[in-house]
Amino acid sequence: MPSARPSLSSRVAGFFALDDDWQRPSPPIGAGDLALAACFALFGILSLEFVRSVTDLEVGGQPVWVQWLAVLSSAALLIWRRTHPLLIGLLAALHMFVVGVTMPGVMGQFSLQVLYFSAIYSAVAWAASRRTAILVAGGVSVFMLLWIAWQLALGSGIQEIVDGTRDIESQGAFDPIFAGVALTFVINIVYFGGAIVIGQVAWRGARQRARLEEQAETIAAQADSLQRRAVVDERLRIARELHDVVGHHVSVIGVQAAAARRVLDRRPDEAASALAHIETSSRDAVTQMRSLLGTLREIEDEAEAGARPAGAMGTQGRSPDRRPEPTLSDLADLVAERDTGSLRTAYHLIESREGAHAEIAAPIGLSLYRIVQEALANISRHSTASAADVFTRVVTEGAGSPYAEVEVLDNGRPRAGTSGSGLGQLGMRERAASHHGIVDIGPRPTGGYRVRVRIPLGEIDIAGV
Repeated sequence: MPSARPSLSSRVAGFFALDDDWQRPSPPIGAGDLALAACFALFGILSLEFVRSVTDLEVGGQPVWVQWLAVLSSAALLIWRRTHPLLIGLLAALHMFVVGVTMPGVMGQFSLQVLYFSAIYSAVAWAASRRTAILVAGGVSVFMLLWIAWQLALGSGIQEIVDGTRDIESQGAFDPIFAGVALTFVINIVYFGGAIVIGQVAWRGARQRARLEEQAETIAAQADSLQRRAVVDERLRIARELHDVVGHHVSVIGVQAAAARRVLDRRPDEAASALAHIETSSRDAVTQMRSLLGTLREIEDEAEAGARPAGAMGTQGRSPDRRPEPTLSDLADLVAERDTGSLRTAYHLIESREGAHAEIAAPIGLSLYRIVQEALANISRHSTASAADVFTRVVTEGAGSPYAEVEVLDNGRPRAGTSGSGLGQLGMRERAASHHGIVDIGPRPTGGYRVRVRIPLGEIDIAGV
């Protein structure tokens, strides 16, 4: 069913935002307020003197200095129109009433009418409470209309209309007295109502600008938070990389050092070969750590660049050399490094077509490489295994969904007194989860341990598709 149209009262309440708690901040009194009041005072005095020079104003016998005082006091109200809007609105109404009773000619001057309009407008535009603002402005308007009605009914208002139209032949459709009374009320309703409506429009505009500024600040804060989160995520990624690199090479060095120690006296050639492996592995570890630390410096420079003016240079002024990150094509070398006297390793590549493993997207290849690297390091540190097989399976064609999978199998059991922190396996799971992969880590029913990770491949993950 179509929703019922809101009633007139609800629409009026919505326009005046009677239930809105937002308060428009009032600026302190400044030089602009003083200058505005001075300009209106000068304009009012000049206007008064111009009128007094061409006509006889009805001033109730008040001296000139009192007339000037009435103009100057009304202009002074503008100074506090934003800091005390409701008080100024009430004082302006009182000023209009007193001057209108004692010096109607002065109260009717254009300059004072503009000042009274501004005071009522400010009461609505700057008041903290919408309900109080509408109550005060509406009360002032009703009081002024009642005062006009009193002047017409009991004062000389109607007589002035009669005297003004006595020698004029009416050409309109209405009686002159009725037309004069109606026109007086219409002008005043538009005058007071216009001040209230325009003041409310100004308040709504200020509220909208405030909301836009809040939204802009929220968006900026969220963007800053996302930037910091991206930096933190990249640091965590680098931390995992460092953990894998250091763990892998340190375990290789340990295995090779143990092998060299056992054969140092009996087979010096094998000991020399093991020491050469240690040298190569240590250099490779240092190179990879330098690359990762260079990446970390780049992240810091990029984060600082966001806070620097455009065109500003970082502290380094250049990007450090970085080795290409390993991929699935490097797994064979990784497994070969682990093939020692105490641990025999073998690598098996199974793919749906030749070269498919080389077409896997670099992020997926790196993740699978690091998972195998961590699995082999864990075998050296925490297992009694004497043999390990690494399988890489890449299926990009045929029935079923394409995937890339690595599986590390060993024939050992946990070594006593070498329980790890669990961060290595957590890193494997996080790497797999970042690509929506499936992880299977744990002992095998037939003995040994298995680490298997399968990552589904989309079209963008296969370079040849």
